[in-house]
Amino acid sequence: MIRGLNARHARAWGSACTLLLLAACGGGGGGGGASFPLVGTPPASSGSGGSTGSSNAPPPVNQGKSGPKALVVEIDGLTHSALRDAMAQNKVPALQSLRVAPAWTGGANGTPSEQRTTDGPGWATLMTGTWAQRHGVRWDTADQRIDVKLAPSVFALARQNNKAAGYRTASVTSSLLYPLLLANEAGTVDSAIDCAGADACVTDRTSQLIDAGYDLLVAQYGAPAAAAGNGLKSDAYQRSIADTAAGIGQLLARVAQRSANDPKEDWLVILTTGHGLDAFGSATGVQDNGNKTVFIASNKTLAALPGVGAAAPADATLLALAAATDIAPTVLRHLGALPAATDYRFAGQALQASTSLRSLAAKTGADKRSIELSWTLAGNTSAAVQVLRDGKVVATLPAGSTAYTDPIVAASDGLYAFQYTVVAGEASVALAAQISYVAPEAPVTLAPTLANGLVNYYPLDALPGVDTKNASTLAPWASDANGGSLVDDGYSAPYKAKALRVDSTVKNASGMAGYRLVQNNDVTTNAAVTAFTIGFWVRTDATCSQGVSNGASIIANKNYDTGTNEGIAIGLFGSCELRFNTGNGSGVRGEIKGMHYLSAGQWAYVAMVIDKAAMKMDGYAFDPVRGVQTGRVDLSPTPTLVAKLGGLKNGIGLNEDGSGLYYKRQSSSPRGAMDFNDFAIWNRALTSAELNSIFKSGQPLSTLP
Repeated sequence: MIRGLNARHARAWGSACTLLLLAACGGGGGGGGASFPLVGTPPASSGSGGSTGSSNAPPPVNQGKSGPKALVVEIDGLTHSALRDAMAQNKVPALQSLRVAPAWTGGANGTPSEQRTTDGPGWATLMTGTWAQRHGVRWDTADQRIDVKLAPSVFALARQNNKAAGYRTASVTSSLLYPLLLANEAGTVDSAIDCAGADACVTDRTSQLIDAGYDLLVAQYGAPAAAAGNGLKSDAYQRSIADTAAGIGQLLARVAQRSANDPKEDWLVILTTGHGLDAFGSATGVQDNGNKTVFIASNKTLAALPGVGAAAPADATLLALAAATDIAPTVLRHLGALPAATDYRFAGQALQASTSLRSLAAKTGADKRSIELSWTLAGNTSAAVQVLRDGKVVATLPAGSTAYTDPIVAASDGLYAFQYTVVAGEASVALAAQISYVAPEAPVTLAPTLANGLVNYYPLDALPGVDTKNASTLAPWASDANGGSLVDDGYSAPYKAKALRVDSTVKNASGMAGYRLVQNNDVTTNAAVTAFTIGFWVRTDATCSQGVSNGASIIANKNYDTGTNEGIAIGLFGSCELRFNTGNGSGVRGEIKGMHYLSAGQWAYVAMVIDKAAMKMDGYAFDPVRGVQTGRVDLSPTPTLVAKLGGLKNGIGLNEDGSGLYYKRQSSSPRGAMDFNDFAIWNRALTSAELNSIFKSGQPLSTLP
């Protein structure tokens, strides 16, 4: 089976062939074909590795025209560490001259740019220089198409800016998945060649396209991905790397011959991969470093490509390096086809620039009426910095500036989206940002009714945390593992104070960590309480790093190893997703999932509302970027869910579960820091209007009469 396509998708491919300018649909050996006159006679292919070694030598005189040309080679399944090791051991001599650096893909976790670290999204990013929020490809299925209106491909932009007669583009792919992604962009690829799983065909056909004088070529190999399932240390995987490198070596030799024939022919060659792999050679699609780490290798020195020759970072500093989104603008700059700043839509920069512009990020201001942009600069920082919103300059900042707050003016509350571009010297990077806007014309204050039924309240602006209702205690699970500290809370003046940071990396010898809230009169078990609400402000770290693997426990009074265990929990999972959970301990759960998402590193108000009498649970997440997210689950017809809300009856864990040992048991779920503020429990069900007033006003409950 072709990697990335199951049998159903393979059948869909047959009907899609008529949509594409493909020379071969199917076939498998080394056949393939081309929609242009072949140079010489295609040699027989030898299987999945490199070419058999074509006997037809490159022409002594170049076909096509002089000038800049580019070859991009994408190698599925080749990890940065495997390539680096192979080069260190001289197992890939044809690639030794390339400059190899670690890079990253997958967008930023917990932001609109986030995408799965798998084939389809990775290839779409390579082709467009954007993340899924623009290119629209989120899965590896045959129905996925790049949104060519929002994210035209490098082929389209190269042709648009190079209108000379005879300008030609081509793609040669081993996987059936990739040509389908561009099926909605007609007329931009002169030759799209399907090699139907045969990497030898990729080498042969790409060699002939180089000889024929094509100006922009993208080639894709798949043998390392097919062999990775045997293990990254297996002989099969190592052999696939050597074979693929040998095939690419033939392409490099072809390029070198053309350059020797014509010194005016200037070639940029870039090698990369669409995504990383985990330790078992699998592409799981998650946002951990193994899956996010890719590489960029070039035949040229690129001033803004950091980390050449270095190992990939094992932590979040990976995101300070080059990204997969840098490849498209780098290729287009070389070809003289890079769009102007007013039309710039790439989430990366051209790596030839003397200025390195990285880590462009946006967050909503505390006033909920501004967007705070930040970035880093390195290299030449002598030029003034420009900020464009939707293609128009909104600010010109002094040289070296790394932040700008953009005041937003809108007529009413709502979600608003903007496209920002930051320009510093030769470098440009774009970012799509969104804000859940609160209009100043109608200032919101806390609903006075929030004082009704408030049974526990922690302002969390001092340590130790004190319940102003004197009806509960809050302390570390273990006195010798106090991971609590005070940080700025992010409220607007005059309410700005402190918040509680609970760091679960601080643990004792038994692995216990986090904080525990113990009520004098537990609302989950008190029969006189027919409904209750737990509400608080929460902020993840900048990358939502705890939302991977088996997830994190934001709050829980249960053993959260499984959602079916008795009790309640709010968990943090992949893509910075919240899940509101109840279980009865006998295999039944009532859960809201796939409906609530946080923005990494930003304060959101989260509330769990459980009506015992009506047997229902509502979940709320008020996020400054994603807006108001609500969900409901029926806790009937299984009354035991309501009867078991008390969980372990040992208190509510903060950044832990009801045992204080969740992260010890779930060792693959990262420990980390979560920030909490204004933690409150009511003995009634709050209304959405009451909760909305908390979010919109930004006022702590301590300001209530």
